[in-house]
Amino acid sequence: MRSDAPALTEKLATMQPAQVPFTHWMLESVLEPDACDALLEWEPGDEARAGDVGGRRETRNKFRVFVDPATRAQDARLDRMAHLLDSEAARKVFKDVCGAELEDSALRLELCLDTDGFWLEPHTDIGAKRLTLLISLSTNDKEHAWGTDLMSPDGKSVTRASGAFNSGVLFIPSDKTWHGFVKRPIEGTRRTLIVNFVDPAWRAVHELAFGPRVPVASA
Repeated sequence: MRSDAPALTEKLATMQPAQVPFTHWMLESVLEPDACDALLEWEPGDEARAGDVGGRRETRNKFRVFVDPATRAQDARLDRMAHLLDSEAARKVFKDVCGAELEDSALRLELCLDTDGFWLEPHTDIGAKRLTLLISLSTNDKEHAWGTDLMSPDGKSVTRASGAFNSGVLFIPSDKTWHGFVKRPIEGTRRTLIVNFVDPAWRAVHELAFGPRVPVASA
């Protein structure tokens, strides 16, 4: 029988986080092979590819793509991936191991296709985001150089996540979780899945995998 939680939760339960420059978990083999295949096959069009975004993804909001209800309905592999990440079993591990407060939060899954010229300024993800998991899905032989930079507040790259295929870095946003992408050559496409859980203040509900989280009524 297939598990009702993603394999990454088993890894998290046995891992000690790294602490420099802030608490984070470096993961391997994050997604199921079927989900990886679906995300590699997904070609949302040239407009979804982004070079220089001025350091901020929101400069191209109208071209961003998400695993929303319509996308889930078109691909059972992405639907399963979303259900696994949003499962109560996964939420429990994210809370118990990572300290994420996800009771009223909703799952948001964004596919990013970055090209040469891309960079991201240092930022923390504080605010409506309760959990951030960045999964590398590039297949170029330069992929190992394309991981997310974990930074000091002044924008210095202190350590770099692995850009290896299906690796990831997870952290709970705080005023210390400075990260970004130092500009460097990208040959082809840097493909990333951004996994967030966001609180009820998130207004772009069309981006959510299942819509806003509905509170469970007490018995």
